[in-house]
Amino acid sequence: MQLVRQKDEFRAKRESRGRGSARRRRRAVSRARTGAAVLTVAAIASGCASGADGGAKPAPGQQRLDAPPARALDTYAQKLRVTQVARAAAAKRWGLAKTPLAAPEPPAQKPKITTRKGFEVKGQENLPPVFTTIPTKKKVVFLTMDDGAEKDPALLKMMSELQIPYTAFLSDYLVKEDYGYFKKMQSRGVELNNHTLHHRYLPGLSYAGQRREICGMQDIIHQRYGKRPELFRPPYGNYNADTLRAAKSCGIKAVPLWASEAFADHMEWREWDRDLHPGDIILTHFRGREDWKGTMPDMIRKVMKTVTDKGYAVARLEDYL
Repeated sequence: MQLVRQKDEFRAKRESRGRGSARRRRRAVSRARTGAAVLTVAAIASGCASGADGGAKPAPGQQRLDAPPARALDTYAQKLRVTQVARAAAAKRWGLAKTPLAAPEPPAQKPKITTRKGFEVKGQENLPPVFTTIPTKKKVVFLTMDDGAEKDPALLKMMSELQIPYTAFLSDYLVKEDYGYFKKMQSRGVELNNHTLHHRYLPGLSYAGQRREICGMQDIIHQRYGKRPELFRPPYGNYNADTLRAAKSCGIKAVPLWASEAFADHMEWREWDRDLHPGDIILTHFRGREDWKGTMPDMIRKVMKTVTDKGYAVARLEDYL
């Protein structure tokens, strides 16, 4: 019996020592975890209080933002994929030979616009720049439409479904026949700009006469469409120093002309090589069968075949100005 009691006491002591060791191990693990948490909090606090080099806390807007731009790029790429799928279906419906190419993301910093060499007037440095091309290395061109004579509903539908941007330069003597047509155009994201009240040859007018033409159209667009334009295109592309001074006094900041012109059945070129170049502005008009060998949708098919075959995309002019 004495031997049995000794064995039982020995077993009890051993089990007690085992339980104590387990408790010590658990306490050690707990202390280690607590220490790691403290170090983590300290590291986070240190990171918040200083830059990567241990210096002062970065100024607002200077903190590293590695993940968000990546997500933004992913979102933009996904948007382009969705747009191109829709464009491909629309291109087939509208009889385009190829799906229009997607324009790249607009530049974060807009290019500096200056007057094209040979297009200057006296005192040009203080006047709105006159240009035919936007400075860019990207293979993009810009589509612009003048006057406002033809008001084809098919054009509005076609451009919306193809998601092709364009800019309008309007003359009131034609637009006033149906202000609502251009209101629909504006509601679809098209900028409405100044092409004078009556489409007169401006250099033949006095400064006061030119100012009435330009400022008068500014007032009409503001009254009808809620915004005073900053872009102006002189009729026929003709201007003098008085034109630009009058335009500036009316709130105009830039005078885009054009590098090529589109019709329903052909293209005409300003440049010697008869070709497109990055940043070129394309001119066309609101016209139809009375003036052309075709309709406005025919003209768009011609433009887009030319542009796409040459590897260009149509971008939004205002994104670069």
